[in-house]
Amino acid sequence: MMTTPEKPSGHDDEPQDPLSELFGRLMGGAGAEGFDPTEIAKAAGLPSDPNLLRQMFEQVQAMMSAPAGDGPVNWQLAHEHARRTAATTSDPSVSATQNREVDEALRLAEIWLDKATDLPGTGIIGRGWSRAEWIEATMGTWRRLTEPVANSIATALSTAINEQMPDEMKGMLGGTSSMLTNMGGAIFGMQLGAAIGALSGEVVSSSDIGVPLVDLEMALLPANVAKFGEGLGLPEGDVRLYLAVREAAHARLFMHVPWLRAHLLGAIEDYARGIHIDASKIEELAHGIDPSNPESIQEALQGGVFMPQRTPQQDAALVKLETALALVEGWVDELTAFATDSVLPSAGALREAVRRRRATGGPAEHAFASLVGLELRPRRLRDAATLWASLTQERGIAGRDAIWKHPDLLPTAEDLDDPRGFSARRSQAEAKDSEVDEALEKLLAGGFDEPAAPSGTDEPDGESDESEEGTDDGGTPPGAPRA
Repeated sequence: MMTTPEKPSGHDDEPQDPLSELFGRLMGGAGAEGFDPTEIAKAAGLPSDPNLLRQMFEQVQAMMSAPAGDGPVNWQLAHEHARRTAATTSDPSVSATQNREVDEALRLAEIWLDKATDLPGTGIIGRGWSRAEWIEATMGTWRRLTEPVANSIATALSTAINEQMPDEMKGMLGGTSSMLTNMGGAIFGMQLGAAIGALSGEVVSSSDIGVPLVDLEMALLPANVAKFGEGLGLPEGDVRLYLAVREAAHARLFMHVPWLRAHLLGAIEDYARGIHIDASKIEELAHGIDPSNPESIQEALQGGVFMPQRTPQQDAALVKLETALALVEGWVDELTAFATDSVLPSAGALREAVRRRRATGGPAEHAFASLVGLELRPRRLRDAATLWASLTQERGIAGRDAIWKHPDLLPTAEDLDDPRGFSARRSQAEAKDSEVDEALEKLLAGGFDEPAAPSGTDEPDGESDESEEGTDDGGTPPGAPRA
């Protein structure tokens, strides 16, 4: 049975750690000498606690010795590592008082939103979540969103490991193909779990990233709400209320526009499914890293080694996705501003703080983007908010929200280039559609079967025929004076 990395290997009178030697031989060929697993863990963003690290490596070893699962990624390991990453910082359970405060804030948010949109309330009971509870509630959706690219990365990792590993190392690990195949899934599963676990320390609500990670839920994370409010100099209650309005607005939109959740998730899946990983980059990583220099490993992992080169089709898919995310976030931003402007003195400052945060993204969000090649930031939030504000002025609340009735009605990326001109362009398009509809109705009613009257005369057909029959033999045209 493989030993756990309690101490670095390299001493002749001590048993050698096979996992240390494995990573040493894989990354740079330096062997086990000078290799410290805790330093590698630190460089990879893993916990430095020896006990936690030991438990993680024990699970990886157990996974590698198990039969292959239903795919190349070990999602159980990703889930468990996400929980461990979240637990490395304080993650207290939500108290009864915090739960009550969250529920009251979301109930009040629903009342404020009634004047801002025609979409009815949700009737959902608000909840307070810890970071671990957010992971549990969202992990299934994360798997759905990342599985296409995760499978590609794990397969490429497995191939690189299999090709780069010396024969004697394969023999030391038992030589089983399932063990080598699952190693790629283990490495990526741990990285993905770390990214999701870190993200749990940044999100303030169930819908914070703009994608509906949960269905029919409204929740705030009190610890992260407090963290978001640090340095703003605003009352904690104001911060909680403003973020509650945003959460309630997201919930209304996704509940009463039933096609929207599938539209967004489908766009992400289509984008991810087209990603192809360049295995040569992973091979370069295996050859070029010096295990005695943890900073080099960290730089390689954060340098986009997994980031693929996008094709024109991928660029088009990304534009579609970014536009949809911007429209959702712009609508929520505009409604939240309208609903809170007269009742929350700090609404303006909070709106700008949220906008800056959504536009730049936090460290965990950047780490996730580097890992799976997908950014979930609404780059054009301000343009989208301007568009929805213009529609409110021109069409009213009901006319603005009617845009969500069908995906074909949604503004495009070109509309975000000129948000104030969208309504005029849409009116012209609707007028043309109306003309086509009228022509189609006339065609179906047989209106185009009637012969048109001769040009230049208002006489009935019978009178026209009669005048032609009365033409003189000399060719005098009808209506001309007779001799």
